Amino acid sequence: MSFTGKATYGAGSDLPELVEDVSDVIGIVSPYETPFLNHLGDAKRAAQSTVHEWIEDELLANSDMINQTTFTPSATAATTITVDNGGRFRAGDLVQPENEGEVMFVAAVAGNVMTVIRGYGATTAVALANNMVLNILGNAALEGDDAPSARFTNRTRQQNYTQIFTSSIDVSGSMQASRAFGVDDEVDYQKQERMRELLRDLENCVINGVAPEVNQIGNASVRRSMNGVIPMIQTNDFEPGQDGLPDGGGSGSDELTEELLNAALRRVWDQSSGNVDTIVVGGAQKRKINEFASASRQYVPEDTAFRDMLNVYESDFGVCRVVLSRWVPSDTVLLLDSSRIDVMPLQGRSFHFKALASTGDSFKGQVIGEYTLEMKNEQAHAKLQGLAG
Repeated sequence: MSFTGKATYGAGSDLPELVEDVSDVIGIVSPYETPFLNHLGDAKRAAQSTVHEWIEDELLANSDMINQTTFTPSATAATTITVDNGGRFRAGDLVQPENEGEVMFVAAVAGNVMTVIRGYGATTAVALANNMVLNILGNAALEGDDAPSARFTNRTRQQNYTQIFTSSIDVSGSMQASRAFGVDDEVDYQKQERMRELLRDLENCVINGVAPEVNQIGNASVRRSMNGVIPMIQTNDFEPGQDGLPDGGGSGSDELTEELLNAALRRVWDQSSGNVDTIVVGGAQKRKINEFASASRQYVPEDTAFRDMLNVYESDFGVCRVVLSRWVPSDTVLLLDSSRIDVMPLQGRSFHFKALASTGDSFKGQVIGEYTLEMKNEQAHAKLQGLAG
């Protein structure tokens, strides 16, 4: 290079002998991470139809509730009790009112009315009340007696629908041939960008998606969409101060507390054999969970880092991975059994690039995929809503 007599530090960008200093790395500020999908991992199988179905079953119930407001001769001596579901009881059952020491012996059952022996086995009779829970300890069969009538539960078929996610790519021939900073192949770069967007949307729909009320299978005018985790949880739909849960902390607001979270976990444990191992929250509730340990956190003079983060919450009702997803509503905490959840593609329809016929001087195509959510035994999961952000 010939000597020009100019100092490089004094040269301006308008000098022709100097090239532009532009990094070959393109920064993307838009959020596209998918922590919940990453936590679940790939499904073990694919869906075989646009209507994906699975079978669920449950054991015979071993509890029921009293459906009676008056007792004769009294609540502590009544031997005729009306319950919600008399078919759950058999002669010979040992029944115990919840959180009480008395055991009752069922002598006979007629419809929803059962005749019992109070204070069985020298236990002390307690006052019965409407809506009191009765737990069936077990049945005492007679020696040499005939086999009892068979009882069974009916398996139920549950379903969800596949949803098509797609985005188009259209790159002109000139753009593809030109050299661009940070991009070696414009078509390939656009594929990656559209894929990030669709994965982001998939996680959002897995959490919040809703199927249409009618024509869920879709038609020429109705688009097919999947139900997400939040709308699929119906049984354990909790709010602070309701469903036997305590009020949240804070002054006049229902903030997430450890007491409230544990109460919700216990309710799931009471009602199912599910093992809640995942807590999915947004940023506001993640901060509340981090504060659980703030009061007991200690440091020594040598510590140079302040840590205020909980990634795993261990309680009496399960060891839970805390997953931070920006798509969870700010007032919601999801308590999930990840072993019962799969996000699966329709067979042969996982995300892929499909080239389209060009009608001119451009490269056209679309990134497309079709997915559904399988969430078995919705009563094994819970959502806690109405929390202060």
